[in-house]
Amino acid sequence: MNELETKSIIERVVDFFSDPVIRFTDNFNISVVSMIQLLVLLVITVLVLYGKRRMIYRSHRLNTGKKYSLNNLVRYVVVVIAALYALQIMGIDFKVLLAGSAALLVGVGLGLQNLFSDFVSGIILLIDNSIKVGDVIDINGLVCEVKEINLRTTLVLTRDDKFIMLPNTFLTKNKLINWSHTTEASRFEINVGVDYNSNVAEVMRIMKQVVDNESEVAKVPEPFVRFNEYGESSLNFTVYFWCSELFRVENIKSSIRVKLFQAFKKANITIPFPQRVLHTASDEPSDSSLKKN
Repeated sequence: MNELETKSIIERVVDFFSDPVIRFTDNFNISVVSMIQLLVLLVITVLVLYGKRRMIYRSHRLNTGKKYSLNNLVRYVVVVIAALYALQIMGIDFKVLLAGSAALLVGVGLGLQNLFSDFVSGIILLIDNSIKVGDVIDINGLVCEVKEINLRTTLVLTRDDKFIMLPNTFLTKNKLINWSHTTEASRFEINVGVDYNSNVAEVMRIMKQVVDNESEVAKVPEPFVRFNEYGESSLNFTVYFWCSELFRVENIKSSIRVKLFQAFKKANITIPFPQRVLHTASDEPSDSSLKKN
């Protein structure tokens, strides 16, 4: 094989890999080289996503919620960069594409401004960590546990075991209480009213003892009882306690109420119910009876 034949074979191989296999326009085409580059890009992207996930979740400095937020944020950045590079491999100039579709993007932006607002809110939630996966939140009276935070929506689980997809702007624009933002335990309370003839000191002692014996109640800070007010038909007390079981705390409160009722009954302490005196028309003296008198 002489030098000319060798050069011809090399040129044919180069043409085979460089000639477009799929042609859309002069600039937008896919060749064998492009397909190989896209395959390599896909493999590298998958490896980077897998590696960064393992690296983030092996860290001991971040809690689970922060790991989830950081993992999602980095994943979105890697996918966007890979998509832009894939367009460049296929011969698409991203800058020209943006310039040519500027007017269209303005119209789409006006029509989908709520969607874009959700995206921005999702990025804010992932960056500032005001809400994390696993947090128990109260938003407009809806108590729920955060399961997933995505770019557009957040998946939450309510106490009646229903999954709800909330738009991210709903979380950023409304007043929100995050019970687990800075600590794993939050303070809760149970109100009880007893008869006016009850021994105040005995009532407070029983309430404190019942809550102290509840296994799910935190020992530190220590629970305490407060005599709140003189009600219309009862002396009103409140027992305050801390609990780390934020999402299912209503079950614990129910258990405490049952034990309080049993303890009060055993100590002959009455929990009164409101009483009202009703006057009917028959109780009023009639005109005939007044004349006879």
